[in-house]
Amino acid sequence: MPASRLSAASFISVIAIVLSSNLLFGSVSTGALAVMALLLAVTVIFWVSDSLFTKNLCYSANPLQLPLIGLILIGLVQLLPFAGSSVSPDLLAIPAASSFTIVPFATSFAILKLLLFLLFFAAALVYVDSPERTRLIVFVVIIYAAFMSFLGILQKLSNPGFVLWIRQVDYSIPFATFVNQHHFASFLVMTTAMTLGLLFAGSTKPDKRLLLIIAAILMGLGIVFTSSRGALISLVAVLGLLSGLSFWSGSKSHSKSHKRTYLKRVWVLVGANVALVLFLLVSVAWIGGSDIALRSAGINNAAEYSSGRLDFWANTLRITRDNPVLGTGLDTFDVAYTKYDTWNGLLRVNYAHNEYLQILSEAGIPGLACVVAFIFLLFRQSLRIIGSSIHPFRRGVAAGALAGCFGIMVHSFFDFPLRTNANMFCFLLFAVLATAPIEFPVVIRKRKKIEE
Repeated sequence: MPASRLSAASFISVIAIVLSSNLLFGSVSTGALAVMALLLAVTVIFWVSDSLFTKNLCYSANPLQLPLIGLILIGLVQLLPFAGSSVSPDLLAIPAASSFTIVPFATSFAILKLLLFLLFFAAALVYVDSPERTRLIVFVVIIYAAFMSFLGILQKLSNPGFVLWIRQVDYSIPFATFVNQHHFASFLVMTTAMTLGLLFAGSTKPDKRLLLIIAAILMGLGIVFTSSRGALISLVAVLGLLSGLSFWSGSKSHSKSHKRTYLKRVWVLVGANVALVLFLLVSVAWIGGSDIALRSAGINNAAEYSSGRLDFWANTLRITRDNPVLGTGLDTFDVAYTKYDTWNGLLRVNYAHNEYLQILSEAGIPGLACVVAFIFLLFRQSLRIIGSSIHPFRRGVAAGALAGCFGIMVHSFFDFPLRTNANMFCFLLFAVLATAPIEFPVVIRKRKKIEE
């Protein structure tokens, strides 16, 4: 197989992983994750074959990969059998774990997932490398998200307990392809941000612009139908960031007339997005979203699971206080929490409903430092591309991808959307689109007058 076809096959594999992980109910089950591992294995085979055929090692030196490697190293250290055990051997039928993690199997599985994410991220950094591929993957994701949002709305109106009329869910509230409606809402926030980023940059023709507007409305309505407060807050944060990025990039123009024209268009887009927010809020009330408004105001059932977030966070901080250096082990929160549960086991708490506090409790201060480093590098690299890109489509993709990542990071303060593997794959893809040094051809237009 020629090198060009191997490269194309690797790129198609990247798209297949993003879409299939979403279709397989978010890839939260072990079986779905096994399918993702198989697809990644195929991708790696194409990747290695491409490198051998071209006699050139295909890799990216993007430092965004380092925080993921750091989390993997922390997990490996947590597995070291040097911690000892304070549990008497007479109390257990089998020896207690002597590693730093309290559940070695859970931490081992978490390391495996991190390796899968790292391989996918590294492959995407290598093969999302041209304007044509960038356009293709961006529009494929947008069209897919808008279509799935439409199907999710239909499903919600007809059989709300089913996932795409296929799988019935009794333990959660599904939407579209996910068993958790809030996590699909987070996926829609990311893709809505990408759509609005292209609109803000003015990078599309009028016919495509109309399609993007329709897609944004469908995804916005999907967010409303999920009844996710965190997603609505994240969407407002996304609009704020996109508006700020548009003003910032427009103010860097050296041409005064171009600057005035650009900022005028940005004001129009800001007004349009304010109208979009008002439309969504009216839709919330009209469709039956009074429950969202009441819960946002704190008027809710005290026994509701999500109303215990403050207790969850306080108990998570107690876990961190007792395990500040290495934490309790990756993916061990549900076990560690039982010791600190102030609800006497009334609820089974698997997640802290705050990704930052949970990683702090599971991986200690070094783990949180890896997360902060990733966010810092993501913003630094993406802002550099947004500020220096002349091509409007590249600028719009970078701004939309950064805003999408920012949206799910905001949502992660209230929930755990990145624990859904499909969202993590999409998040890493957007990190690639926000930071990859993809060179777009410069468009030169003739002007009647020389600008100042």
